[in-house]
Amino acid sequence: MENLTQHEIATRQSNLRGLISCFVPEIVRALISVAKRRSVELYVVGGTVRDWLLGRSPNDLDLTVATGAQSICRELMSELGGGALVLLGTEEEEAARVVWQGQCVDISAFRGGVLSINDDLRLRDFTINSLALPLGSLLDETVTPQLIDPMNGATDLLSGLLRHCPRAFIDDPLRLVRTFRFMATLGFEPVEATLAAIRDNAPKIQKVAAERLNYELDLIMQTDAAAPVLWEMHQSGLLLQIFPELYDGEGVEQPSFHHLDVFNHNFQALREMEMLLAAPEKYFGEGGLAGDIPEYLADNQAKVWLKWAALLHDVGKPAAKGQPAAKDGRITFYGHDEIGRKQVERIARRLKWSNTQRERVADLIGMHMHPFHLCNVRREQQLSARAALKLCRRAGEELPGLFLLAMSDSLAGSGELKPENMEQELVDLYREVVTIQREHIRPALSGPPLVNGRDLIEGFGLTPGPVFSIILDELLALQVEGAITTRETALAWVGRYLQEKNLQGRTEGKR
Repeated sequence: MENLTQHEIATRQSNLRGLISCFVPEIVRALISVAKRRSVELYVVGGTVRDWLLGRSPNDLDLTVATGAQSICRELMSELGGGALVLLGTEEEEAARVVWQGQCVDISAFRGGVLSINDDLRLRDFTINSLALPLGSLLDETVTPQLIDPMNGATDLLSGLLRHCPRAFIDDPLRLVRTFRFMATLGFEPVEATLAAIRDNAPKIQKVAAERLNYELDLIMQTDAAAPVLWEMHQSGLLLQIFPELYDGEGVEQPSFHHLDVFNHNFQALREMEMLLAAPEKYFGEGGLAGDIPEYLADNQAKVWLKWAALLHDVGKPAAKGQPAAKDGRITFYGHDEIGRKQVERIARRLKWSNTQRERVADLIGMHMHPFHLCNVRREQQLSARAALKLCRRAGEELPGLFLLAMSDSLAGSGELKPENMEQELVDLYREVVTIQREHIRPALSGPPLVNGRDLIEGFGLTPGPVFSIILDELLALQVEGAITTRETALAWVGRYLQEKNLQGRTEGKR
């Protein structure tokens, strides 16, 4: 959602009471009732106020109170006659969440033991989040709600600026990354003093729990501005603290297919990926895109994984350079895809990625050269059904993502020796692979196999072992190629194979 104009924000500031319409009336009335019984003031704070002023619908109702946040949450549940309670933060922070009919209410006590709302707001992360409204004033028609703004956050909100509060990065170094998350999600720009503070405090990010760090990074990758924002993070020195492996590629020269060193090529691939995800039809066709790309990209998390894969796809090159050295002096990176896959698995474990994200991103990186190898083959001869089968089985559901990654990799290189029509070659290869997949591979896989493991045991007297996979995989390849179409011809082939390989067992199977 786009932010409002300065005039629209100012208009919403003059009508603060409208904020309360965003929330379930029963919850608001229950909160007021609890506050009156306890003779305490509840304040609407932080992102709730910020988002409403920006014209966004706040997802949660964030509140603060001088003390007793968790007991207030329990009393709120009693008032509502139900709900779920989730304790948040540490015991010292004293915060809790009530979930009732799909709405979340987060209540925290004043931070750092302070006694006033103004002092609490000064201890928050950014000035745009240091805003508060007394909850009671939003329902009391006899008073005009007043925005509490000790850090002049409303001014920064109007100007689209991110300015950290004095102790922000000292109290919680995660806020270093959160700066860039707000750049990505709000489109705001940090002031120079905040950027300077990030540069000075960047090493502190090492103290942050990996799960918290990964959460913020994931929010950045979910936006359409991940590439420029991560570049800003690089320039601040913060990215180096999180992904030191990326920086091994600085100054590492590449073959003339490329025009950038490894580090900058990785970043350029992320930029290209972000543009490609915004308009895949630019390369893969208008309307019905080739293959399963639209369905693949319907999963927003897959887009996040593709962005990570693009940024890290050549992270294995520095370790692979010149191993073994080429006799003619060419720059080589043999095996960099597999080295990169292993490096990304280590990165993923360090950042506590989910198993699924680790496997998906690492697999994409481990496979990312396959389309280019097939393009090389395809320049000399027709693509075989067997080669298409091998790629489809290796890539599985990642086939569309693999070609999107290859496309971003290709677009990120523009050296003098790059094949002139490389991107079109990738598109043509993808279309051909998908055609073979639809017309031959899927039909072969969708029905029962012509010969199965039981046939090998009972019909040929074989003992289960590695030879089973060899035989069954070869039969599938022959079926996809059209060389074998019936059970009889499949059994006959197995007999010949066993005879040729001099393998123990009967050479004539039972029909």
